[in-house]
Amino acid sequence: MREAIAHAEVGDDVYAEDPLANELEARAAALLGHEAGLFCPTGSMTNMLGVRVLVAPGQELLCDSMAHVVRAELGGHAVLGQVTTRTWVSERGRFSADQALEMAVPDAGPYFVSTAAIAVENTHNFGGGTVQSIDELKSLRAGAEALGVAVHLDGARLFNAHVATGVPMSEYGAVADTVSICLSKGLGAPIGSVLVGSAERIAQARVWRKRYGGGMRQVGVLAAAGLHALDHHVERLADDHARARRIATAVAAAAPQVVDPADVETNIVVLDLPGAVGESPAADVVRLAAERGVRVGALGTRTVRVVTHLDVDDAGTDRACDVLPAVVTDVLSRSS
Repeated sequence: MREAIAHAEVGDDVYAEDPLANELEARAAALLGHEAGLFCPTGSMTNMLGVRVLVAPGQELLCDSMAHVVRAELGGHAVLGQVTTRTWVSERGRFSADQALEMAVPDAGPYFVSTAAIAVENTHNFGGGTVQSIDELKSLRAGAEALGVAVHLDGARLFNAHVATGVPMSEYGAVADTVSICLSKGLGAPIGSVLVGSAERIAQARVWRKRYGGGMRQVGVLAAAGLHALDHHVERLADDHARARRIATAVAAAAPQVVDPADVETNIVVLDLPGAVGESPAADVVRLAAERGVRVGALGTRTVRVVTHLDVDDAGTDRACDVLPAVVTDVLSRSS
């Protein structure tokens, strides 16, 4: 990947003159069965642009309460897109088409907010790498089309879902009007996401990208990394999934109440720690694990997220399998 970056041919992407950015956009669009693509620095930007071209100011986006678009994009959809959101509650982020469609009010009249789009996340980050059912996604697509409501797919880890299930990327792409995919997660690129959709919507998104400060110049050095990732780093995601299950199994052997390895479908392990009000066992686990050379993240006071990716090899996995069970049991013993 570094070699590809060093030898990247570049041009000015603001004028659509960067050959590798153009190639990456076209390839991503074709992969997902859409007309056009737009390369952006981050998945948050592709999500905000995807929603922006589907939802007019004052209209609403429906999504689940743990979705990245409402939990981890700093209110950008409201601040920049003037979009309101309404959410449903799901178990581990698992999606139900009926639940979403029953909430949709596409023509709410002059007193209520009209639904313009529904967003689904696959895999679901805060749900623990949950893979969404392709049948549910297809049901959503059919129901949304009947209502005149659009669909945005936050596919930051869509390649993980593809590798875990064997469902073609184009089949996932067909369930949504706009799709965001990340190259900087398990695929290992240093930066970058691509939004795909119709040629008309992507043209609109390109204007909004510039307004949001995302116009880039000689971006081929980054697009080259993304192209290399698509060529070499997709099928290896299966290794990340296997390593995540190894870690979950090791922790469950020591503290079965914290994680069920059967819940680990892809590359994310969520540890749910018991604790009293005012306690923060998650922070304790993060701190103690870091002291022993394992970096994990806290999602709130009682939840720890463990993620495997390109830079976590078998030796790193072995270390996590040694350190995390000991750290978790240590923290649990202090709170008991």
